[in-house]
Parts: sequence; structure tokens; C-alpha cells
Amino acid sequence: MLAASRALPDRREIFVGRSLHPHYRQVLAAYLQNFDFTIAEVPFTPSGQMDLGWLAGRVSEKTLCVAAGYPNYFGVVEPMLELSTLLKPAGALPISVTMEALALGLLKPPGGLGVEFACGEAMSFGLPLSYGGPYLGFLAAREAHLRRMPGRLVGETVDTEGKRGFVLTLSTREQHIRREKATSNICSNEALCALSACIAMSLLGRKGLRELALLNHKRAVFLMQGLTGTKKAKRTFGAPFFNEFAVTLPKASALEQSGFVFGPALEVDYPELKDAYLFAVTEMNEPPELDAIVRSLESL
Repeated sequence: MLAASRALPDRREIFVGRSLHPHYRQVLAAYLQNFDFTIAEVPFTPSGQMDLGWLAGRVSEKTLCVAAGYPNYFGVVEPMLELSTLLKPAGALPISVTMEALALGLLKPPGGLGVEFACGEAMSFGLPLSYGGPYLGFLAAREAHLRRMPGRLVGETVDTEGKRGFVLTLSTREQHIRREKATSNICSNEALCALSACIAMSLLGRKGLRELALLNHKRAVFLMQGLTGTKKAKRTFGAPFFNEFAVTLPKASALEQSGFVFGPALEVDYPELKDAYLFAVTEMNEPPELDAIVRSLESL
């Protein structure tokens, strides 16, 4: 959003989906608390997606940008193309936030949906969580915004012997001379994380990433159908999801006592979502484990 503000410096109105991760919204508020931006949260519909009808009546030429989860905190896939189309007449910038980069192995790329900035978390690519990290944030933008992005851009070229190589193609001098006024400060730790992710993605390849993403989705659907089939749980939202979904489960505490670990209670951040919990399924969750959850719920 700060990069977007450099693209449209006269605009100070920001919209962010209430369906975006609560922590992300808190961090945004902390970053902007001493600036003259106004932040408004877009409510979500019963489907779990941003209420574009609500937003349509409020977007104007004062609007800087709108950020939406892709997928959002509920695991729901937001209608990014519709959002981009809505913002275009006013010239506001759509921003996608992807908390699980593997989802992009299955979903349409944000750039193909009219998004101007795409950011998110790619920790699942070879960087398992350990003692609080490491994390691997990513940020992409259309070419018109490259000079407004923090960081360094690496491009492909050839060396003097004609061999394939990679070099820094955009590294502004301000990183070295402007200190606290610079838009980016990069150190070697990020390079190590990027290397791990590069190795993971190169081993999977384009086809492997899609197959892994599809496996995640299929197993998530399998569990969701099993849980709701017991009649003791129901889907909280009806929109398409990737590998995370919300269910309304009044007997969640009993299921936890059976030894199963699932996501947080949504009621903590969304008081209106009583008894709603997040479930996430990855390739590490084998079908027998998912069956065990369903059988335990049936026995309650």
C-alpha cells in the first residue's frame, strides 16, 4: 500500500477487506497510524467474499487502493477480476494478498485478473516454520510500478561465455546512500530464504506445483464433505476455497479433546461467527487421518 501511495500520491483513502487476515489489518493500521490515510474495512457477504455492492457505492477518485485476500482468511477465493473491474473507472489500484502461495499453483495469477500489486507469504516453499520463522514474503507489481517497489529485482541474462546467469537489474543507489529514507534494506538472510524456495519450486516444476495444489484442494474438499456429512457441522461460507475452509462446529472442544488440532475459533476476531472454526488440509494429511476426524465427530 505504501508503494501504491507513491504511484498515486494525492489519494489517501484505503479500503481493505474485513475478510483479510486480522493480523495483516492490525499491521497496516500500525504502519499508517501517523499518516493522514483513512482506512475503511469492506464487510463480507454470507458467501465469505468481500461485499462488492457495499464497496461500489463508496469508491471514488479519492480512493488509493483496495486490498483483498486471494484466498482470504476464511480460505475463500475472492472475486479479484470483479474487484479490478469495479475499481478501474475510479483509477484505484487493486491489491491481492495471498497467505498460501501454493494456491497460485491452481488459481489464476493475480496479474491476469487486473491486480496492480500482488503480495503474500511463500513459506510453504521449502521453509518450514521453526522457532518463529523464517518467513518468505513476496511482492510483485506491474512494470509501471517497478521503481516504486522496495527490494531488488533480479533478471536473467548470459555471461561472457554465453551461459545463463542472473544479475541485479534494478538496485537503486538510495539503498546505499539514503539510509533511513531508502525504500528497501536487504541483507543476506533474505537471499538464503529465496534460495530455499527456489530449490523447492525447481524440484516441483510448473506441473508439480499444480499437482501439489490440486492434491491439497481435493483433500480439503474430502474433509469438508466428511465433516458436514455427519450433520454435526456445516459450512460457514459457500464460496469456493483452496485448502482451508470454515465450518460451524458446536462440539469443537470435544473434538479437540479427542486429540485433533485444527484452526482458531473465528469468533475471537469475528464475534458474529459463533462456533465457527478454520480447518486446513495439506498433502501431509493422509486420507486415513481425515477419516479419523470424521469418525470422531460422528461418535460425539
